Amino acid sequence: MNMEVRDADRSEDLLAQVCTALATNTPVLIQGGGTKSFYGRATSGALLDTRAHRGIVSYDPTELVVTARAGMPLSELEAVLDQSGQMLAFEPPYFGEGATVGGMVAAGLSGPRRPWVGSVRDFVLGCRVITGHGKHLRFGGEVMKNVAGYDVSRLMAGSLGCLGLLTEVSFKVLPKPRSSLTLRLEMDVDTALVRFAEWGQQPLPITAACHDGEGLMLRLEGGEGSVKAAREHLGGEEVSAAFWMALREQKLDFFSSPAPLWRVSVANDSRPRLPEGAQLIDWGGAQRWLKTDAPAATVRAAAAAAGGHACCFTPGAAESPLHPLPEVLMRYHRRLKEQLDPQGIFNPGRMYDGL
Repeated sequence: MNMEVRDADRSEDLLAQVCTALATNTPVLIQGGGTKSFYGRATSGALLDTRAHRGIVSYDPTELVVTARAGMPLSELEAVLDQSGQMLAFEPPYFGEGATVGGMVAAGLSGPRRPWVGSVRDFVLGCRVITGHGKHLRFGGEVMKNVAGYDVSRLMAGSLGCLGLLTEVSFKVLPKPRSSLTLRLEMDVDTALVRFAEWGQQPLPITAACHDGEGLMLRLEGGEGSVKAAREHLGGEEVSAAFWMALREQKLDFFSSPAPLWRVSVANDSRPRLPEGAQLIDWGGAQRWLKTDAPAATVRAAAAAAGGHACCFTPGAAESPLHPLPEVLMRYHRRLKEQLDPQGIFNPGRMYDGL
């Protein structure tokens, strides 16, 4: 099936708004559905709403590639993919019904399957971006000389709109697994971490692994034979797969605590000494959700001691929600910002102060 939609192209309107902002040196706040507006630092500017710029530009299921406009609702894109038995394998969180394709890429957040298939960035094949030079460029095709050497399309993933205005994104998609089931195994955290390491050396079709503080949840996906064999090998109790969506969307009871929420990223075999608080271990040990009232500096020091980093998901709980960068990396960030957005109008300060 080839699909092409042209009547929702509002790129000229978006380009005109950016050019006006450049001419008047007015910061712009890029926003789609606003479902991830809590993520990153607070910023302000003239609202630039992408939602009218929507629809699928092209989709060929046989090539496993789809190109969609940035304002397209994420739910609509996934519904189209589902009709062809395909999916966005990195399981992007919505955090609300209004989630858009552009917001998904700009936030760069992935769900439970991420360690086994890759992140949002790994599936981005190309994009179109309105830059701070007032140009609408297709990366991979039209290339700005002063950003040669950068894979700009992938740099947009997780940039929180600070580098430019995404208008289109092309993704690699994957077939949905033929068989899937979820198991619960009763074991403590320490045992689970040991098992994660062991299972990582075995040909098991695991695509999600989470310890919720009481027991271990595993998802098996693949061919019917391999899933059945793994089920018999691992044991445990079959439970509802709804757990993974609740985890992805932060709807589990764990997330309802009023304490600030931190995401601590560490090596999956590490044993970080985190501050006192409730923990939920995701990504086979590589992602620790932490609910704690401890100061930001304490949480980050613990993460850094384990070779990782910590981001705060609760607005206002940390001056810098994203983990501070070493000066060398910050210098690269500033240079890239200067190349793509020399006047600094796009979501200023959303990632870090001065970016």
